[in-house]
Amino acid sequence: MNLFTDMAERVKAALETLDIVIDRRASVDFARVGVEAPRDPAHGDVATNAAMVLAKPLGTNPRSLAELIAEALRRDDDIAEVTVAGPGFINLKLSVAYWQRFLAGVIAAGRDFGRSAAGASRRVNVEYVSANPTGPMHVGHCRGAVVGDALANLLAFAGFDVTKEYYINDAGSQIGVLARSAYLRYREALGEAIGEIPAGLYPGDYLVPVGEALAAEYGASLTLMPEDKWMPLVRDRVIDAMMAMIRDDLEALNVVHDVFYSERTLHANDAAAIRTAINDLTFKGHVYKGTLPPPKGQLPEDWEDREQTLFRSTEVGDDMDRPLIKSDGSYTYFAADVAYFKDKYDRGYDEMIYVLGADHGGYVKRLEAVARAVSEGRAKLTVLLCQLVKLYRDGEPVKMSKRSGDFVTLRDVVDEVGRDAVRFMMLYRKNSEPLDFDFAKVTEQSKDNPVFYVQYAHARCASVFRQAAEAFPDLDVRTIDLAARALLIADPNELQLVAKIAEFPRVVEAAALSQEPHRIAFYLYDLASAFHAHWNKGKETPDLRFINDKNRELSIARLGLVNAVASVLKSGLAITGVAAPEEMR
Repeated sequence: MNLFTDMAERVKAALETLDIVIDRRASVDFARVGVEAPRDPAHGDVATNAAMVLAKPLGTNPRSLAELIAEALRRDDDIAEVTVAGPGFINLKLSVAYWQRFLAGVIAAGRDFGRSAAGASRRVNVEYVSANPTGPMHVGHCRGAVVGDALANLLAFAGFDVTKEYYINDAGSQIGVLARSAYLRYREALGEAIGEIPAGLYPGDYLVPVGEALAAEYGASLTLMPEDKWMPLVRDRVIDAMMAMIRDDLEALNVVHDVFYSERTLHANDAAAIRTAINDLTFKGHVYKGTLPPPKGQLPEDWEDREQTLFRSTEVGDDMDRPLIKSDGSYTYFAADVAYFKDKYDRGYDEMIYVLGADHGGYVKRLEAVARAVSEGRAKLTVLLCQLVKLYRDGEPVKMSKRSGDFVTLRDVVDEVGRDAVRFMMLYRKNSEPLDFDFAKVTEQSKDNPVFYVQYAHARCASVFRQAAEAFPDLDVRTIDLAARALLIADPNELQLVAKIAEFPRVVEAAALSQEPHRIAFYLYDLASAFHAHWNKGKETPDLRFINDKNRELSIARLGLVNAVASVLKSGLAITGVAAPEEMR
């Protein structure tokens, strides 16, 4: 049920009746014909570029072709008015009857309105957050968590088969540092004075409970063991503790993953998964022995001026070849990335989306190269980079968190302003743009606070139904066919609100295909604004109020309109992961 798809089909049907099109049908590409909402609503309900894109292949000028198309469209009973503007744009104003039927369809569809089959059940893996399990998540992780989660929700709503995944980086050198940091806190829990945390270890207080738990479980026995004995015990306990904390923080943000994938599984059985991945690339001709010139700028950790086993990634779009096995036979971090992608591909995903921080920009080309090589071009890989978030309170930068030691944690932000405010505001700017987050502004109750404004619109919708119950005590809305009453909605102001509702399916599809969940947040604000504006008109013009105790049937019809607004707001807010409250105080 998509207004623009419907109108596009009608425009194409009109085109196919024209002699000029019939004579040159082979040269006409209808795929270039678009139907959009005009920038100025005064011009009409929808507009098409048909004449502009088809005039040249049809051997005529746009204005003349537009007049022919307009004449054919005027024969459509659902199109009340057709005008040709400028060099050949065609604006259409739809009939009241069309909008009434459309509204009835929205009401009947309920929460399914706006759902799309665009994804065609294509299997997509969205990996996001994937913070190192070395401490609490900071506010930078917060943005990636929200963007990834909302994108996954959006893709599922648009018909994709989506898996939400978290990659646990639990095999690197940082895990050894984490275990030593926890061991120090363990000694502290046993009563030892540890003094200032040594440089190179994690100083945050979040490891104190881990040390206490180790002391309760092992007593002083770990102190009697050499490091190679206590290390695996402490490592496992601290990783479990960190992941439990991370899961708890994510749940507070309303983020729940389907899969938590441990990097350590790639290194299990003598790194069998990594060896298999490298062998696969070797078989496909993408691996060779050689040396690399030093990269410009700072040298990466895994660079060495010796012969290594290299991935010939420049042949599949990268800007330099990448080392897989060092000269000493050990695997690079990148080798694990290759094995992880192969594992995803082998699990049957058609597309993999990585949501990463802005500091991972250098990973984009190499990951895309891996996707091309491993899948031989059959799988798509997309990397979305989330720019930095700057925190303010009344315009002043927010100070660091004591709990973390050196950064503001995700939980600090959620606990102060609530998850709804955090999630919506993290989406209220495109992920590729920096974001300023002011604690004061996201909690104020005004039009300038988008999350409040949208949630307030839904709460107002609920209040209309409460008003109806007071005005008509015998009315049971649950038993009334609100869709059938849509034929009474005829006021131009009401029809403008229906037109705004009608944009939702197109926004969903466009946002999903472009992988831009912020478009949903923008649309919800626009819909809320249209609803609030109509509400305010009711204050000035009593005949426009949703509930009129002297006109029961019209009031019931308007309940249908309110129901449609509420349903779209609730669906859109669910995509963003934000609640749709019935009341706001």
